[in-house]
Amino acid sequence: MLRLLLALLVFCTIPAANGQNAGIFISAEDAAAIRGAQGQFTLLDHSVTLAAETMAAAFAHPIEVPPPGEAGGYAHERHKQNYREMRLAGLLYSITEEVRYAAFVRDMLEAYAVLYPTLDAHPLAHHQRPGKIFHQTLNEEVWLVHTAIAYDCVYDWLSEEERARFETNIFRPMAEWFLVRNEAEFNRIHNHGTWAVAAVGMIGYVMGDLSLAEKALYGSKLDKNGGFLRQLDLLFSPDGYYMEGPYYIRYALMPFFYFAEAVQRMQPEIGIYEYRDEILRKAYYAAVQTSFPNGIFPPINDASLTMDVAAPEVVLSNALTYDRYGADKALLGVAGVQERVSLNRGGLMLARDYEDLDSKPTIDWPSVEFRDGHDGTRGGLGILRMGEGQDQSMLLMKYGVHGGGHGHFDKLHFIFFDQGRQVIRDYGFGRWINIEPKFGGRYLPENDSYAMQTVAHNTVVVDETTQNAWDEGEAETTAGQRHFFDAQSARVKVMSARADTYYEGVGMQRTMFLIQDASLEYPVVVDLFRLRSDAPHVYDYPIHYRGQIINTNLDLETSKTALAPLGDNFGYEHIWNTAQAATDSTVRFTWLDGNRYYSLIAAGWPGAEVLLGRTGANDPDFNLRSDPLLLLRHRGSDHLFASVIMPHGYFNEAQERSNQARPSVREVHVVGHSEEGSVVEVSGYEGPLWRIFVTNKPTADTVSVNFGGKQYEWSGAYHVEYLDRQN
Repeated sequence: MLRLLLALLVFCTIPAANGQNAGIFISAEDAAAIRGAQGQFTLLDHSVTLAAETMAAAFAHPIEVPPPGEAGGYAHERHKQNYREMRLAGLLYSITEEVRYAAFVRDMLEAYAVLYPTLDAHPLAHHQRPGKIFHQTLNEEVWLVHTAIAYDCVYDWLSEEERARFETNIFRPMAEWFLVRNEAEFNRIHNHGTWAVAAVGMIGYVMGDLSLAEKALYGSKLDKNGGFLRQLDLLFSPDGYYMEGPYYIRYALMPFFYFAEAVQRMQPEIGIYEYRDEILRKAYYAAVQTSFPNGIFPPINDASLTMDVAAPEVVLSNALTYDRYGADKALLGVAGVQERVSLNRGGLMLARDYEDLDSKPTIDWPSVEFRDGHDGTRGGLGILRMGEGQDQSMLLMKYGVHGGGHGHFDKLHFIFFDQGRQVIRDYGFGRWINIEPKFGGRYLPENDSYAMQTVAHNTVVVDETTQNAWDEGEAETTAGQRHFFDAQSARVKVMSARADTYYEGVGMQRTMFLIQDASLEYPVVVDLFRLRSDAPHVYDYPIHYRGQIINTNLDLETSKTALAPLGDNFGYEHIWNTAQAATDSTVRFTWLDGNRYYSLIAAGWPGAEVLLGRTGANDPDFNLRSDPLLLLRHRGSDHLFASVIMPHGYFNEAQERSNQARPSVREVHVVGHSEEGSVVEVSGYEGPLWRIFVTNKPTADTVSVNFGGKQYEWSGAYHVEYLDRQN
């Protein structure tokens, strides 16, 4: 009753969402509906059971709030587990009305109420903005977001004295630490800022302090230069693509949606779910639609290689998107992969509708292009897809913004996903997350010296240096430029982009095709990377594959006694030079990955150099993975790297089966390229396959070029001509 009166005084009227009583995440009505639905919906029952099992394990051990420790160490993980358990206990108390869950939250908060006032800045911050419990404020903000939900759930059960003690000893000083001591971080347009405003705003709502919520919404000075709404304005493109990439929007989805739900329930007049043309809906769909066919998020910028759509942040956002924006069968498919739902009204709706399906849906996203930059004018991300389900081939190219402090210097880089895995892969972050002996689980020094560097990605490196000369400030001022994107055809899908400001005096344009041919078993990638300059340069074209080398037409020279790094800076110092070759003709290079063979067939040129490498040089602590790469090197001014990446054949060691271990594509030939257009021919062992035309000028009118005394003409941005065959 006291809380209800306080809300009346602060807000004048009790905010309500669709007529339900206000609670920042789950109301009494929501909880009663979930309680009444027990035993009816498989996903909901499983989710409640998982929460109850977690709490049963928690009850089996005494509550522990250790003094601050190293990132990734025991104390760090214990505090993380504490906030997870408090949130689950609060939700289970609301749903089951069992007092033991409320008592758990109270007892945990009692322990923190003793510890927190004794703490100052964390002693192991290592140049990061410290919290008190955790080595950085970010983790502490995550703690408060989860704990605010737990506190909200048990608020009325607690005594007035208990609430006063928790707010005086924990919540208000913690909010002040974020809002005042770390004001710049609070106002930062970045995922750290999102967690900060969500934490302060949510605990403000629970305590009935509207002033905290307003600062969370509009910035610490209420000038709208920071805060939640400003983040919604600037962190997403009009398509919902998040500037830091899929891995980090996966992480940021939680504070965005937790706080949005709190705002909707407490201040529905703001219309947070409608804000900026439903930007939160677009953000969620943009996040899940970037995922690989197996649900893993592509490792763009600082990212792991394993985070997927079953992550708790996506489970939460899936339910709230389904609830607030309407039923969508695709989201039911995501819920099926996740095998659980969020414990609130949205999760109940998902579980109910999933149970009613006659057949369970699968995730099958189409080809898609997302604009980047808050106004949609700063390049983008293109994804081409062919096939269905786990057999789908997916080609991704990045040509948007740098991505903030977690950005990599990798414009025009690509990833090829096939056979349920990254075949041409990205390194991702340089980090052994939460493994305390590896630099406390933090980003490693090699994240800067290798993972962020251009050579660590599948894009051209100029003069063995990194894009923007390894200057993050400079990188933030520029972006790629979209040339064209077309995924309408079932047989040919294509995307093209430019990056003309990343190396002084060098223009770069990449055009990537995914082509299905009746004569080939799987779709193939055709990659045309054009460089132009008035001065000579060294152009390196790296391909990061994995697996076992099977065959090549190269006469490779290998060292039998010693290895040396490829260079001494910009990531080259971390790559062992394992072999090299020179050639004037088409390069053919085949490797085995899983149950399938892959071949790179690349156009040659006089004096072409080929280098094979492997990461691990200048790595005394063995922090880097040992990954192979192939690198084509050209010395000159203008050049067109033209290559085909072809999946083929089958291998099964247990069955001792192997077929089609050699590619059917034999040659790639550059007919010519100019400012007007490029013409490339691809041939197989049984004759020509395709002649490919790409427009290099901005317009897509009829293009006419003359190469080798022969005239070529086509209309539009590109054309693929199938040669001498019925197809």
